[in-house]
Amino acid sequence: MRTMAFTPPDRFNIADYFLDDRIREGRGDRIALRTGAGTLTYNDVSAASNRFAGLIGRFGCGPGDRVMIALPDTPHFPAALFGILKAGCQVVMVNPHLPPDQVTRFYGYVEPKLVITTTEGAAAFPAPAGGTRMVVDGDHQSDLEAESDVFETVETGALDPAIWLFSGGTTGLPKGVVQSHRSFANTTECYAKGVLDLREDDITLSVPKLFFGYATGTNLLFPFSVGASAVLFPERCTAEELFAQIRRHRPTILVNVPTMVNHLVSHPLADVEDLSCLRLATSAGEALPPELHHRWNQAFGVELLDGLGTAEMWHIFLSNRPGTVRPGTLGIPVPGFEITLVDDEGNEVPPGEVGRMRVRGGSRAIEYWRRPDLTAEAFQDDGYVSADMMSRSHDGYFTYKGRADDMLKVSGKWLSPGEVENCLLEHAGVKEAAVVGVTTADGLVKPHAFVVLAPGAESSDIEARLQDHVKSRLEPYKYPRTVHVRPELPRTHLGKVDRGALKRAALE
Repeated sequence: MRTMAFTPPDRFNIADYFLDDRIREGRGDRIALRTGAGTLTYNDVSAASNRFAGLIGRFGCGPGDRVMIALPDTPHFPAALFGILKAGCQVVMVNPHLPPDQVTRFYGYVEPKLVITTTEGAAAFPAPAGGTRMVVDGDHQSDLEAESDVFETVETGALDPAIWLFSGGTTGLPKGVVQSHRSFANTTECYAKGVLDLREDDITLSVPKLFFGYATGTNLLFPFSVGASAVLFPERCTAEELFAQIRRHRPTILVNVPTMVNHLVSHPLADVEDLSCLRLATSAGEALPPELHHRWNQAFGVELLDGLGTAEMWHIFLSNRPGTVRPGTLGIPVPGFEITLVDDEGNEVPPGEVGRMRVRGGSRAIEYWRRPDLTAEAFQDDGYVSADMMSRSHDGYFTYKGRADDMLKVSGKWLSPGEVENCLLEHAGVKEAAVVGVTTADGLVKPHAFVVLAPGAESSDIEARLQDHVKSRLEPYKYPRTVHVRPELPRTHLGKVDRGALKRAALE
């Protein structure tokens, strides 16, 4: 397994690294994609990507142009992604279910030359100003089928823009994070091969969809890098759908998020579903409360690797390891990455103290698109300074404390929302919990809790009961001053809890 950062050649295109190199290795007949309709080999995906690359050129797109993908998780997605890269263009991935007003804002920000979508998405994704639109299963299906399945990949530089991600902000339009070809190969070598130990007989299955960078890596690029296969399904991911996909495809790696971990362990069939095919599962996107981690272990007994990645560093750079998982922590740095915690003056804080995370490694983004001010603030020297706050134990394990703008100063002391959320989850009547700070009329910050009750939970006097529950387990100042019961928690375009919406709701 690799333990050092990956150094690609100067001329480097990840369409070769992830896809066509498998053909040259003689793995073209191996299964690359598994769907409800059947399987596709690496030869199939490569030929389809060549047809996309050719048709993209006929739409007037050339090296450096931005091409937006608004596609569900079907074989069209990887074929389009690799085709765009082969044509030397930049891939911009967005949620295919964005509402029309957000599509308009993304168009104005990205200014794509071409948008690739489906018949179902055509109403929300019209042709952008100054550009065109390709409908892969409609008007342009026959054009795709008529294209040659041979295409010579355009040479690109290792540091050229390859794929855009979007930061998971909870308010406003997310920032466009422009990542290079090198970043994707570097994290694949350091994390996918160095931590997950991806193998050619692995089968991956993902809860988040491919437009989310976490899934783009773990359920497409990573398995493709070793000749393994990925399961794709376009349906909305529910616990029932996920259990059905596991029964059908028997994956070896499950790409998970805390919200779905909660849904799976709370499901009535959790004790009868067979997850023995899994050799491990991953969790990222949000903090995984230790109570939820313990419930997963009890329900399924599958090793769950909690980790942290950001769009600015593309993917996971901090992770637990197989055999040494410590619930409630994010583990230790991935080989090839260096993580330090610093105070407001940039000085490293000692073990046990909370500091702002600074990351160095070969997967740092090029820039925030059209945000030079934020680029200069976040990308300092050869590192990325995050708003994530953490502590580090004496033996090197990192524990997430929250975003700098989510940490609460209550009664003159720091409060981590995650600590209170985990405490609330320990109550049998709570299924989901989120804690935010609300500023009172006198300028003081008080914690408010938003909870989704467990099925059958008694709702009478729930506020007092949950407040007493927290007071009995944590320092008194940490208890939520108000408890809001909701049928569900609001979420961002990436599926994370929308804390901005919760703060607004608390003030209403």
